[in-house]
Amino acid sequence: MTQTRRQSLIETVVGTATGFVFSILLSIVVYPLFGHSFTLAQNAGITVIFTIASIARGYGVRRFFNWLWRAVK
Repeated sequence: MTQTRRQSLIETVVGTATGFVFSILLSIVVYPLFGHSFTLAQNAGITVIFTIASIARGYGVRRFFNWLWRAVK
């Protein structure tokens, strides 16, 4: 059974949303270790950009493999 496109998107968004919260918290610790100081709003903005990229990547990879498995059958 394969996922619908909507199911793929929902799964990717939920998985990435949990990573988003973790990334915000992690960035507060990691950026200063590398000599960068950002406000919470700037950290959130940076994380949003990476989150959008992650959703697009995850959705694309999942859809590719769904297509690949159907093509192999």
